Amino acid sequence: MTTKVAFFPGDGIGPEITDAALAVMDAAGAAIEWVRLPGGDDARKTRGTPMPDETLLAFLDIGLGFKGPFAVAMEDPVIVPEWRRDPGSGRRPRSYNSATNALRGEAGGFAAVRLARAFPGVPAAGPGLDAVIVREISEDIYIANEYTTQNGAAVALKVITREGSERVVRFAFEFARRHARQKVAVAHKANVLKQTDGLFLRTARRIAAEYPDIEFEEIYIDAACARLVERPASFDVAVMPNQYGDIMSDLASAVAGSIGIGGGATFGRRAHLFEPVHGTAPDIAGKGVANPVSQILSAALLLRYLGETARGEAIEKAVADALLEPRNHTPDLKGRATTRGVTDAIIEALARYL
Repeated sequence: MTTKVAFFPGDGIGPEITDAALAVMDAAGAAIEWVRLPGGDDARKTRGTPMPDETLLAFLDIGLGFKGPFAVAMEDPVIVPEWRRDPGSGRRPRSYNSATNALRGEAGGFAAVRLARAFPGVPAAGPGLDAVIVREISEDIYIANEYTTQNGAAVALKVITREGSERVVRFAFEFARRHARQKVAVAHKANVLKQTDGLFLRTARRIAAEYPDIEFEEIYIDAACARLVERPASFDVAVMPNQYGDIMSDLASAVAGSIGIGGGATFGRRAHLFEPVHGTAPDIAGKGVANPVSQILSAALLLRYLGETARGEAIEKAVADALLEPRNHTPDLKGRATTRGVTDAIIEALARYL
């Protein structure tokens, strides 16, 4: 059965690496109908906005998206139109700083997933790392609820709710069970932030009791970052509030060897979005040297979500085989490979696992 997926090539290196991912998906025999939708810089030039109303509506209707990176333009916000306003509520339309955040926000995004794996053959600070960082993205201090007082003090509100905490922690445990992971660690600072992080931790303890088959661990976020560097193989799945997750995700990517080799996705109440963990890299756009692995592993994660586990695993194994060879390392991995060269190597290896 064919599944419809909204497709966004993205900006910068986006079209190059999404082309690579689609070629790998096609070679894997994925039964997906790609529905290409306008968005990003091209839409800004032709439609006057990086996220047209009809694009957002179509994505939410389909419920699944696969995208390359979109540029962030603070001076050109995406305004959510009138159709999102609750009748009679008086609520103003929402404003987002990028097309990506508009997609995530309107999809009801609550969990950002980043895969961090140190592949054999790739120079890495943390050999043995194979972790999943699950970051809550709907609340905490990173929603930027800020104001300035009359005496000039700047204040940012850190808001943690029981509902938001329960939703993301339960997601982390379900993700671990579905992907045969053995342990879930909750990273927090409840020893200092007893109300906010304390609520997150207490909720995690309660949810963990419902999953006796999965080991549960509590760790302070600063200790977690140190251990990620010192003993990377000790991590499996880690779940945490928004700000901590943003920082730890990038640290995990660096420990694994490059931000270009980690897949990612955002899961929401209305729709899910599968995407690379890096940005548009405009300095190398069009040069044919962008690393397509993050985009390709995001595609494998999409296949796993769709129940196409064997094809997803085959792509992951093919990526690992290709990266064993230094000739398949792009410049971010200290090599000279091209986007096309890496893609061809992955497709060649893929035949061994299908």
